[in-house]
Amino acid sequence: MAAQPPAFQAQKKIPRWRKTPPAIFPPILGLFGLALAWGRAPDAFGISGAVGELLMGAVTLLFVFALGNYLAKIAARPGVVAEDLKVLPGRAGLAAMTMALILLAVAVLPWSQALARAVLVLGIAGHVAVMLLVTRALLTGPAEARTVTPVFHLTFVGLIVSPLAALPLGWTGYSTVVFWASLAAAVLIWIASAVQFARRDVPAPLRPLLAIHSAPASLLAMVALLLGHGALGFGLAIWALVLMALLVARGRWLIAAGVSPLWGAMTFPLAAFASLMMMLGAAGYGGGFRLLGAVALVVATAFIPYVVGKVGQMWLKGTLGPKTNAAVA
Repeated sequence: MAAQPPAFQAQKKIPRWRKTPPAIFPPILGLFGLALAWGRAPDAFGISGAVGELLMGAVTLLFVFALGNYLAKIAARPGVVAEDLKVLPGRAGLAAMTMALILLAVAVLPWSQALARAVLVLGIAGHVAVMLLVTRALLTGPAEARTVTPVFHLTFVGLIVSPLAALPLGWTGYSTVVFWASLAAAVLIWIASAVQFARRDVPAPLRPLLAIHSAPASLLAMVALLLGHGALGFGLAIWALVLMALLVARGRWLIAAGVSPLWGAMTFPLAAFASLMMMLGAAGYGGGFRLLGAVALVVATAFIPYVVGKVGQMWLKGTLGPKTNAAVA
């Protein structure tokens, strides 16, 4: 009988699309956020919007490529979705995937409202499906798997990105409902996470996920301002500023484990914070916010593409899936 090839050689024969890891989507979501942040730069600083448009075009192509690979993986074996949702990177990745699809609606809005509306509906439906699947997994899985994590924000507060596309389409009622429901969910997650953090330390490899806590504050503040809730929006902006200051102060502790796929969790909170600060600066809340927005935008422009490159390299080399326990079709 002929000798069987080593396992690592057999693994190489599996097409890359069958191993598409959901962990590729959080940094792509961050890149979408960076493009939107540069889209706010003209209002804040009076500069050209060309950078934002170029970034949005590039991230759209990257997202469509990654999404196509993951959809092909699902088509080959639909059970991979449930398997990916069993692990933390998978839950974060699939929620980020549907949030990125929602932000794609923002990208196509200037070109076609009908297409933006269709993409937005698909994104919302996809995110609701992820939310329901995660809820079922939490209710039917082991008790230890129900521990509240920052990834809960992506799953249960992730729809807060949808008003960014829904409001320009005139969906004010929908956006209002999503805002208040997301605010309630975010507050509950913040409280539960604070209680857990006081009781136990966070392992170094999981610390980058803590950055996710700041993303809902920035997004809720932006949507509140867009809905006309100025005082509430400003209060949430101050909360976002406090959370970001804490993350910066504990920066070395946050990244003590070194570069990993979970660094994608630090990209979209930074982009959302930059957008919020520029939004406040452009709205006349003070030059200090405009300055913070400029600093955050510069840092985000350097950091987010770096993380996208690192995670993308892991994907192309075939190491991202095993590192994040992604399912194989």
